[in-house]
Amino acid sequence: MQRRTFLTASASALAAQQGTSAARIRLGIDLFSIRDSGWSALEALDYAGRLGAQVVHFSELRFLGSLDRLHLEKIRARARELGIDVEIGMRSLCPSSKAFDPAQGPAEAQLERMLDAARILGSPLVRAFVGTWEDRTPGPIEKHIDNAVAVLRRVRSRALDLGVKIAIENHAGDMQARELKALVEAAGPEFTGVCLDSGNPLWAIEDPHLTLETLAPYVLTSHMRDSAVWRTPEGAAVAWTRMGEGNVNIGDYLNKYVQLCPGKPVTLEIIVTNARRFRFLEPAFWAGYRNTPAWEFSRFLALAERGQPRPDRPSVPKEKLAERQREDLEVSLRWTRQFLGV
Repeated sequence: MQRRTFLTASASALAAQQGTSAARIRLGIDLFSIRDSGWSALEALDYAGRLGAQVVHFSELRFLGSLDRLHLEKIRARARELGIDVEIGMRSLCPSSKAFDPAQGPAEAQLERMLDAARILGSPLVRAFVGTWEDRTPGPIEKHIDNAVAVLRRVRSRALDLGVKIAIENHAGDMQARELKALVEAAGPEFTGVCLDSGNPLWAIEDPHLTLETLAPYVLTSHMRDSAVWRTPEGAAVAWTRMGEGNVNIGDYLNKYVQLCPGKPVTLEIIVTNARRFRFLEPAFWAGYRNTPAWEFSRFLALAERGQPRPDRPSVPKEKLAERQREDLEVSLRWTRQFLGV
């Protein structure tokens, strides 16, 4: 039996062990995958419907277009017509992060607006994040985590009253798994959880499988994409890829996700990039990672040691970006559907 055939069978077997079937695995699309299409929320829903998606993740306010109640009700109605579950999100909730946008108001107000919108739309959660890899230095990242926890605690009552959870993403290298776990535990797992991104751990010099294993009990939703990592003279390089084209054993990752996070959607956030360099052989690099245990870093290093360098992907004109993004998503969706047998 070929490895891919075995893994596909394994995914279905794992689902069966949980009393589910492969057909009940919900495949979703994060609209960041098609961020340059310029479509309205309704146009994006129709596109997702044509692709057979069961979940559409509006990960940023711009994809919704407006928080006007009538507009949100139209989105909800169309999603119901298409048989699509809606999830929504916002950007940074941490006032001290470089990614936070104070022009949108205090962090608590931003979160409360999105919680209200989630209730109207029928979204069980609001996705948010703390920051990016830039917040690790000068940092420390613990300062930003503490500030995010303070914000979350101040909206706890509203979230519980509305029955909407806040899913914090491991975003763009901001937090390693143990750090995000500590954030959720400190804020309160009764109303907070995790939006698990499979591509971002490598930006935090972490093995994605370790991230999944650590955060699985807290996962509310997902952002799935494949990645490649390999050694370089100064450390390592990381590139995000279409599903099935990386070297982080994404098939094994999906199998574990289905087993450890039953009922949670497999939502594709496809971003294809050229290499980003991590110069971990230079002492200055470690200023942002002083608390990283050697045993955890060794798992990242083992992945990099097994990887092979990838050539840069040729760029396309700006007017072709949207078409390329849709192609990347559709190829990835076909691969994932075939792999999972759904």
